[in-house]
Amino acid sequence: MSVGARIAVVGGGASGLTTGVALLEAGLSVRLMAAEVPGPTSLAAGAMWGPYLVEPWARVREWSLTSLSEFRSLAGDPTTGVRMVSGIEAARNSTPAPEWSTMLPDFRMCESDELPTGFASGYRFTVPLIDMPVYLEYLLRRFRRAGGTVQHATVCSLDEVEDASVIVNCAGLRGGDLAGDLDVRPIRGQHVVVENPGITEFFSEDTGLSSDLLCIYPHGDIVVLGGTALDGEAGLQDDPEAARAIVDRCASIRPELAKAPVIAHRVGARPTRPAVRVEAENHGTRITVLHNYGHGGSGVTLSWGCAREIVGMAATMNAP
Repeated sequence: MSVGARIAVVGGGASGLTTGVALLEAGLSVRLMAAEVPGPTSLAAGAMWGPYLVEPWARVREWSLTSLSEFRSLAGDPTTGVRMVSGIEAARNSTPAPEWSTMLPDFRMCESDELPTGFASGYRFTVPLIDMPVYLEYLLRRFRRAGGTVQHATVCSLDEVEDASVIVNCAGLRGGDLAGDLDVRPIRGQHVVVENPGITEFFSEDTGLSSDLLCIYPHGDIVVLGGTALDGEAGLQDDPEAARAIVDRCASIRPELAKAPVIAHRVGARPTRPAVRVEAENHGTRITVLHNYGHGGSGVTLSWGCAREIVGMAATMNAP
C-alpha cells in the first residue's frame, strides 16, 4: 500500500487506538472515527494481560506474545500506565496451568501457604497490569503525535465512511453490526474502583464460566475490583447490588478492602465472538475493509498483536 492511501479506523477503544498508532508508525495516513475517544468499554477494563476465553488459540497465542513484548517495553515509562506486577491466580479446586503459562518465564505453582483459605490450587507469575484511563490517554497522545486525526462521529454503516480507500473496523461491540455479523454478542462487565489501602500485588480467581468474577488489580493509589460477566447484557449503567457483591468477594481475600472508600464504578460491554475476526473483506468496488473485532475480554491482551497483523495486511494491498 502506498503512503498516500487513505485509511479510516472506526472505533476509539484500545483496539482502534492501537491499530491507528501501528498504521501511522508504519508510514500510513490514518483518520480515527468514533463517537467517544477513548471508548467506554476500554476505559472500564481492569486490565491485566492474559488471553481470557478467546479463540482461535494458535492465532491468539501469537497476538498475545506480540502484545506482551510491547507492554514489557512500555512498562519502563511511567507515563504509559503500564507496569509489570506479580501476583496470584487461584482456584477453589485443582486446575491445570493455562495454555498461556508457557509464555511467562517466572510462572510457577503456588505453595499451599501462599493461597487464601478455601483455595486448592494457584499459580504465581508476573504480567503487565495496565491502568486503562492513563494508558488510553497515552495511546491518544501517541496517535496524534504520529500525525493521526480524530473525527468524532457515530458510524452506523460503513457506507457512511467517506474519503477512505481502506476502512479498519475496530468498533468493538458495534463491529458486528457494521459487518452484518450476527456472531457478536455483549458480555457486560462491572468494576469498582476504591482507594488503595496498601495492596501491591494482583489477585484473581479462576471462576470458570461463572458470571461472578473475583479480581484485585492495584494501580498505585487505587485498586480496581472485579467483577461481573453477564452474557447477553450490554447496558452501561452501574448496578449498586453487583458493586456491593464485588467488594464483598474481594474483601474475603483482602479484608482491608471492605472499608476502602469507593471512588468510581466502571461498566463496559465486552464484544464477544466465537473467534476473533482479523481479516480483509471487499466493500464495494474500490474499498477494502480490514476487520479487527470480537476480542471479548482479551481486547487489551491481543491489541498490539492484532494491530501488527492489520499493518501487515495493509502492506500487502495495492493502492487504489
